[in-house]
Amino acid sequence: MPDTKSLKSEQNDCVMPVRSANPIRARSLIRDNLEKQAGCLNLIHSRMPNIKVFSGTSHPDLAQRIVDRLGIDLGKVVTKKFSNLETCVEIGESVRGEDVYIVQSGSGEINDNLMELLIMINACKIASASRVTAVIPCFPYARQDKKDKLPGGEEKDEKAKLAKKNYDWKFRSRAPISAKLVANMLSVAGADHIITMDLHASQIQGFFDIPVDNLYAEPAVLKWIKENIPEWKNSIIVSPDAGGAKRVTSIADRLNVEFALIHKERKKANEVASMVLVGDVKDKIAILVDDMADTCGTIVHAADRLVEAGATKVYAILTHGIFSGPAISRINNACFEAVVVTNTIPQDGHMRDCPKIQCIDVSMMFAEAVRRTHNGESVSYLFSNVPY
Repeated sequence: MPDTKSLKSEQNDCVMPVRSANPIRARSLIRDNLEKQAGCLNLIHSRMPNIKVFSGTSHPDLAQRIVDRLGIDLGKVVTKKFSNLETCVEIGESVRGEDVYIVQSGSGEINDNLMELLIMINACKIASASRVTAVIPCFPYARQDKKDKLPGGEEKDEKAKLAKKNYDWKFRSRAPISAKLVANMLSVAGADHIITMDLHASQIQGFFDIPVDNLYAEPAVLKWIKENIPEWKNSIIVSPDAGGAKRVTSIADRLNVEFALIHKERKKANEVASMVLVGDVKDKIAILVDDMADTCGTIVHAADRLVEAGATKVYAILTHGIFSGPAISRINNACFEAVVVTNTIPQDGHMRDCPKIQCIDVSMMFAEAVRRTHNGESVSYLFSNVPY
């Protein structure tokens, strides 16, 4: 008869028991063998759920670039509208226990796209997704982040005008803080995490009670400047408003060049009243840097002001190129060498209509942020580096 000890030894050495009278014992053997092959017990316990990336209708090209970079396929989702224009979303594959990322930018039909994002988040959440992360390259309603809007009507009485001027703070109580409302809606829909880029005001992160990773386009901007402006060492970085001073000083420090800023006064939204240049741009290449451009009135006026002050060339570099209304015609008629934007918003149509517009691809930054988030790694590397 064969030795009992040798039989037990052979059973323990078995890598994958096919049949066993005791299924619990079989599963235990499989687990033991996997742990031995891995070399440590923590591998199985710390393994994260599988990843699924879905795209909304606002920017499918960016979502496709992200999944291509990650080496995975885009998740199946069908979005449609009923005859009364209600949005309907159907997730086409199982997300139970999955780490889900939904890519939807605040561009185009913003209200429809925002509603579509909220429905997609909720659909994944109630389908038992382990975690739902909203990847929002351009955060919608980011400019409505504080109460600073004055009533629209003009006061005819001089005393009323003076009272309004002296007590402006009393006239600021009825403006909405819509960015906070959007934050609440995303949280209530079921989002566990937000990934975005260059928030109009970084304090918007504080509107959320969930983690927010605010990526920066600055590393990609620095790379573009060094590769595409041969005389960049003779440049000056200019902010078109006082609010962007921190952004331009950071870029100027990294390039070791000077910076300037333009103080603007608005009479009402999308209309600039006056501009004052603070800094010397004479005989230098002026590089205007801002987080977004909508109707482009600000940057066009700023470019004219810089040329008047003696700048040899003027570039504009913007993270979010919204380009609504007369923006394209204004850029075509302005004195820019180039207007550089990232692809947080689709730019193919704008580039066809305006040859001055150039695009920086930031999909690799979002893909790396997704990969690092999925693997539980730090994303702070992306604040100062472009992944390759």
